[in-house]
Amino acid sequence: MRPLQAVSPGTRVVLGIAFFVLFFAVWAFATLGGYVSKTFLADPITMVRSGLDLLFNQGFAADIGMTVWRVLGGFVIAALLAVPLGVLMGAYKPIEAFFEPFVSFARYLPASAFIPLLILWAGIGETQKLAVIFIGSFFQLVLMIAVSVGNTRRDLVEAAYTLGSQDRGVVTRVLLPSAAPDIAETLRMVLGWAWTYVIVAELIGASSGIGHMITDSQALMATDQIIFGIIVIGAIGLVTDFVFKSFNRWLFPWARLA
Repeated sequence: MRPLQAVSPGTRVVLGIAFFVLFFAVWAFATLGGYVSKTFLADPITMVRSGLDLLFNQGFAADIGMTVWRVLGGFVIAALLAVPLGVLMGAYKPIEAFFEPFVSFARYLPASAFIPLLILWAGIGETQKLAVIFIGSFFQLVLMIAVSVGNTRRDLVEAAYTLGSQDRGVVTRVLLPSAAPDIAETLRMVLGWAWTYVIVAELIGASSGIGHMITDSQALMATDQIIFGIIVIGAIGLVTDFVFKSFNRWLFPWARLA
């Protein structure tokens, strides 16, 4: 094992699975062995049983679907607006100078702090929850995309101008293809952050969703259900992340050659 030395895909899968096996083994040892009270931390067996009961008897599948819809809805709206603005900021310095101070200011504002205001403005319906995800995702996306576009190699831009390309052609045929893999990676990363925002939004004033189930379970001290909800979020995120990575590798094959 050497620094930055790549491992084969098979080895990567085995090592990844090994960590989960070790994690659940330690968890089972601590809870089933009586070292941790089940009042504070349910054991894996109880958690699985409660999870199956939630899914098949208590309609938790509908809560999962609602949360996924909220995440995708808020994130897609944010991405549709953030990508073009970020590209323009990265490509044109006057636009960057105009927007960057406010975007840099806004991205440090915690989305959860806006929840009381958003409840006043939009109530406790879906608009409020989508707005929380939008606020938490939009400003991060804009700045990260602008940086990706702005980091395009200058020699490529100069070569395009030398070959007679116009400003529009430089943006569409040089800046965008060069930054596209990084933009896709930025979207993948911020989508993960969107999950934290939706759960926070659902903890307050929600009648459905994974966060709502977790809040109800906390009132009952049902740590088995709370843990199952958290694991469901992680599992969905892991699958989404894998799909996103696979799609990016297929869509941008030149990025693997860089």
